[in-house]
Amino acid sequence: MYIQDFDYYRPATLKEASKLLAKYGDQAKVLAGGTDLLPKMKNGMLATTILVSLKSISNLSEIEYLQGKGVVIGAKATHNDLVNSSLLQERYPSISEAAHVLANNQVRNMGTVGGNIVNATPSADLPPILIALDAQLTLFGINGQRTVPLENFLIGPNQCAIKKDEILTHIVIPDQPSTGSSYLKFGLRRSGALAIVGVAANVVARGATIEKARIVLSAVAPTTMRAKGAEQLLTGKTVTEPLLEEVGRTAALECRPISDLRSSAEYRRDLVRVFTKRVLRKVLKLEDVQEEGVRDHGPY
Repeated sequence: MYIQDFDYYRPATLKEASKLLAKYGDQAKVLAGGTDLLPKMKNGMLATTILVSLKSISNLSEIEYLQGKGVVIGAKATHNDLVNSSLLQERYPSISEAAHVLANNQVRNMGTVGGNIVNATPSADLPPILIALDAQLTLFGINGQRTVPLENFLIGPNQCAIKKDEILTHIVIPDQPSTGSSYLKFGLRRSGALAIVGVAANVVARGATIEKARIVLSAVAPTTMRAKGAEQLLTGKTVTEPLLEEVGRTAALECRPISDLRSSAEYRRDLVRVFTKRVLRKVLKLEDVQEEGVRDHGPY
């Protein structure tokens, strides 16, 4: 199929871009990497007559550390920018690792972190680890700038809390204590597969006692979700194998998976149980978790 006719705008500033989005409303879409937007237009899944490109807007691709704020990731940074960032590899290697298992190299070269977030796909690979790290989003609109926790930004399948005139400009990972964080994914192929289940964790531990934990699940609910019951069960406890098993079972009970062509709901629940334990073992360095577990053909 061919892409339908559309008008293309390439504003030089965020202010110009937000004015265009406000003017054209539902007719307009933001174009950054285009790896999701353009195929949907070509396949007739998305009808839009206006594209507002961010290509000429500067200072949206940097990945930098700002004292007192944390790591700031520009929304136009590509997935491979995350993979190759020495700053992320030093401070939050789990983000680089999550980006590395996203899609394939061609998509990672073009697709942007902002697009991955705003698409609000329940199986997306970046939101789980970013939510585990308490990521905050900066949004720019005609009335100025606002900050929203990523956890509250994703509200349903392909739905997010962005206003029609707003543009996601930055993702901020605030300074925080962390013993370790990680994201593990199960897909049906070694490369380019959507997650059937994804589990991210970020833990603060003192010795073998967990002081704080975030456990985030993807592809098992209408949107990326925290397993808060599992987090509470883990917090304040000394880690044991029975405890990890109970935490995994609790996370499995909290999720709300569906059955589809890629998996049954029951299988997804069991994967959540297994991968929750696995990601916690990796974060706490209790045993070697093979890297192929990120995109394994089987969970056991």
